[in-house]
Amino acid sequence: MTKPTLAAVLIVKNEALQLEACLQSIQGWVDEIIIVDSGSSDGTESIARQFDARFFINTDWQGFGRQRQWAQQHCNADWLFWLDADEVVTPALQKSIQTAVRAHTPHTVYRINRLSWVFGRFIRFSGWYPDRVVRLYPRKLTQYNDALVHEHVVVPPKVVVKDLRGDLLHFTYRNVEHYLVKSAHYARAWADQQTHKGRKASLFQGIIHGLGCFVKMYVFRQGFRDGQAGFLLAILSAHSAFVKYADLWARRQPEPTQKNQHIT
Repeated sequence: MTKPTLAAVLIVKNEALQLEACLQSIQGWVDEIIIVDSGSSDGTESIARQFDARFFINTDWQGFGRQRQWAQQHCNADWLFWLDADEVVTPALQKSIQTAVRAHTPHTVYRINRLSWVFGRFIRFSGWYPDRVVRLYPRKLTQYNDALVHEHVVVPPKVVVKDLRGDLLHFTYRNVEHYLVKSAHYARAWADQQTHKGRKASLFQGIIHGLGCFVKMYVFRQGFRDGQAGFLLAILSAHSAFVKYADLWARRQPEPTQKNQHIT
């Protein structure tokens, strides 16, 4: 029987600052690298080609899920391993991925532990670790759903989900500004998704979800054990939860009219 092949797959945009470290962590042990770019204006493509990646551009953005589906169509390998440009594979995770692919067990997908570095330290509490996500699966078995944001791999009925050993290091936010920019992007995408479903929201809902988010992260999920970084992360996460609902609420408020534009 021929050896099963493995592709590393990424969707990216303006990731020149972090892409090289990501690709170095998979260099030499995957059979192909597939990168789909949604319109970078930095050196992302140049870096990708240094690693012999098959590079595609798709600026018809329809959300994260659809973009991942489009990327999968360009893969030829038996197994797919999904990465983000701000992630780095540890040697222990590499070994367990290779073992799983060699086993080539049918009707099985694999979850990976993500360990995130935020505000100067790895976050091991706050509900952030182990952040298990399905990232490795046979190409013909499944794919991502079509969600605009917070997309996930569809796990078909009777498919077994197994956990891999080792961590995927996630260098998610460079600073507070970077956090706020990414948070605003996700909030807008979430509100777009809810608007499409015809759902409404109130500012009171935003307050409740924001407070609940802080208490859950900092108290029940022991964010206090992550030190000052854990406190800041809980505050910012509460803010993000509130902004999602505030965005959805604001979309149903009256637009300015010619009459009220001339009030003095």
